[in-house]
Amino acid sequence: MTSSKTILITGASRGIGLRTAKSLAARGHTVYAGMRDMTGRNKAAAAELKAFANGRIVPIELDVTNEAACTAAVATIEAETPIDVLINNAGVMPVGLTEAFTIEQAQDLFDVNVYGIMRVSRAVLGPMRSRKSGLIVSLSSSAGRFGMPFFGLYCSSKWAMEAYCESLHYELESLGIESILVEPSGHGTDLVTTAPAPADTARVQDYGNLAQGRDRLLGMFQGMFDQGDASTDANNVANRIADLVDMNAPRPIRTQVGQDMGVAAFNDAVLPIQAELIKSLKPVYMGGA
Repeated sequence: MTSSKTILITGASRGIGLRTAKSLAARGHTVYAGMRDMTGRNKAAAAELKAFANGRIVPIELDVTNEAACTAAVATIEAETPIDVLINNAGVMPVGLTEAFTIEQAQDLFDVNVYGIMRVSRAVLGPMRSRKSGLIVSLSSSAGRFGMPFFGLYCSSKWAMEAYCESLHYELESLGIESILVEPSGHGTDLVTTAPAPADTARVQDYGNLAQGRDRLLGMFQGMFDQGDASTDANNVANRIADLVDMNAPRPIRTQVGQDMGVAAFNDAVLPIQAELIKSLKPVYMGGA
């Protein structure tokens, strides 16, 4: 039987985050479910999680865009029990003409999808390094491996977080800590219905009929989800994350979930090239250790 771990997950109020918290708790782990405004708009979600699996889920206030809040949440948990696993799940998926998203929108997106991961990872890594043990699982996307029309901002944020998390992987491996990535394709959550649109409507109008591509793509994805195909069930992602948590090290650096979209082939092709590069660099950055 897998030993029980203490796990912090961000963005646990809905979607894959909520499902992952439940999947992990059902397997006997203790889960701290990070979310914003858990006494307000997310009160119902906090109550639902708290009542699940005999109290194995503990909702905790956590805003990944606030460094002090990230540090405080981690300190609160560490005062009670060591954090074994961090799951970076919080994320936003804007969809629309890339040019028409304002710089302010891009900054807001990166504040969650990239800097949010940096803030929480930095908060947990000190204690993990002192224990020489830990696992960081960061939720990327198939969009983290290629570009797509109307997903330019989202893809760019996922590319950035993949580079950050992969670099951590190599720097931390000798310290007993793993940083790994999960790359789901489209799954039936509310990301489609809550996708932010470009704010620069004048530029959107300049594209004429092409501007309707956002609604067409979102409609295509929603129609696919409405069919209820097992491959788009968001529980697949939650259960795969739980499998990775329960797995013994070393874990794969990247795990693709759902409809392939060519990502597995891309990963398989890149892996030996990247491995050869790291092999050549390791004697330099390890200093012969």
